[in-house]
Amino acid sequence: MKRFYVVVVVLLFGCGMLAAQEQQEKFDSSAIEKIKDEGFHRSQVMDILSYLTDVYGPRLTGSPGFSRAAAWVEKEFHGWGLSNIHRESWGPFGRGWSLKSYSAMVIAGQNFPLISYPKAWSPPAHGTGEVVYFDPKTDGELSAFAGTLHGKVVLFDSLRDVKAHFQPDATRDADSTLLKLANSPLPDARRRRMFFGNENRDRARFEYKKWMLLEKEGPLAVLSVSRLGDGGTIFVQQAIVPQNPDSSSRRRVSVWQADAPKIVPQIAVGVEHYDRLIRMIQKGEHPKIDIQYDATFNKADSSFNIIAEIPGTDLNNEVVMIGGHFDSWHGGTGATDNGTGSAVCMEAMRILKSLDLKPRRTIRIGLWGGEEQGLLGSQAYVKQHFADKEGTMFDTIGTVKLKPEAETFSVYFNNDNGSGKVRGVYMQANDAVRPIFRSWLVPFRDEDASTLSLSNTGGTDHQSFDAAGLPGFQFIQDPLEYGTRTHHSTMDVYERAQTGDVQQAAVIMAAFAYNAAMRDAKFPRKPLPPMRAPQMSR
Repeated sequence: MKRFYVVVVVLLFGCGMLAAQEQQEKFDSSAIEKIKDEGFHRSQVMDILSYLTDVYGPRLTGSPGFSRAAAWVEKEFHGWGLSNIHRESWGPFGRGWSLKSYSAMVIAGQNFPLISYPKAWSPPAHGTGEVVYFDPKTDGELSAFAGTLHGKVVLFDSLRDVKAHFQPDATRDADSTLLKLANSPLPDARRRRMFFGNENRDRARFEYKKWMLLEKEGPLAVLSVSRLGDGGTIFVQQAIVPQNPDSSSRRRVSVWQADAPKIVPQIAVGVEHYDRLIRMIQKGEHPKIDIQYDATFNKADSSFNIIAEIPGTDLNNEVVMIGGHFDSWHGGTGATDNGTGSAVCMEAMRILKSLDLKPRRTIRIGLWGGEEQGLLGSQAYVKQHFADKEGTMFDTIGTVKLKPEAETFSVYFNNDNGSGKVRGVYMQANDAVRPIFRSWLVPFRDEDASTLSLSNTGGTDHQSFDAAGLPGFQFIQDPLEYGTRTHHSTMDVYERAQTGDVQQAAVIMAAFAYNAAMRDAKFPRKPLPPMRAPQMSR
């Protein structure tokens, strides 16, 4: 009943001639059945994912781990018989970082190992320091800490309240959610203005003063509470480089840059242990923490994208692309962000090559680097091959100038919203693709994939193509535990990926790539939009 309801609503959305439009978009149903048979009955997607995570994860941008994983992918591509396998640089990036060893032991009335994880690009720390709750609210209180923090372990954040989980961590998109997506109006193209009010600016100034005192004092380490999650899960990304909100420079300094300033060691702590340390101090205890943490920095050796192809036949100069980002954060093994997306696209290429279906257009896979730092790999690829503009690629002003190679480009499909099964497609305000996608999703109605939404979705690599006026699409996926448990966390591991969902996503990716490669015409394009900066990764 659920499946029928969603399909009927979506079919009714749009113009009254939708059925006639669907009939005009033909595809090879026998080829799609072969793709489904191979992808569901002889799938290798979870084995691919296991190699990317258990063996070669994590894949932090700039790190040797990324390069090792890339070498394995290239070996697999050669074994499958793909063509034009190569790396394309998008650097320079700055520096890589690798965790070598870590332990943190609380020494108090009762000793216990601290649930914690170093932040990426944080410098090493070795020693034992008394724990200090660093909670100034005024300049006077801040000054009182001067001369007291050297060699200490500093708790930077306030207590974080933890609620019971009355709602499930993992969910699938309800009918109402899909209906809302299907009925989404054309997105508002007007620029959104961001305001930085006096209250926020004052808060930023005070935070900067706090960090400046810490940098001057030289504590053993600065501990922060995991921004999300509980139950031992830690959400952890890069270390903080203090930014002066009153600086006249618009350049934001990132910790991975080669010229990044020296910073204090920084560690993310599970909320239960972080809050316990504060409560201990408030009750008169004087806990210490022994930290033995080693990490290495390296000149970035992995600022590249991984490219491979299945050559086309009569339209081999034209290209259909699939892809997702290959880099990950370091706390887990990069399973749902974005090992699943990479494995889905790799499996799609394996399926198509194993079936020897002879696509008319060349089908190209792009596994992108540097997505977590701002879509760096895919932005550079689009700029190098397809489009340039005045200023930087994603400035809000300037004209897009398509390059000759853009004339050979048809469409790009992306996978990067976790392990959840595909439920449809975000059309990125391109209503001309509706009858195409509607027809292509017919064979997958039993797989709960039928929703089409005019709305945009941000934070991943299809934006690099869409921002240049090239057809680029991200699939609608069930959220599962992506936002509650795995996204950028220490629990982003193989076990959190759902086998049936990932298999379904790989089959749909293969089918979409093949259908696009076989069309008589390239994909319809939107008019070039006013350029807007993409969000950071989801």
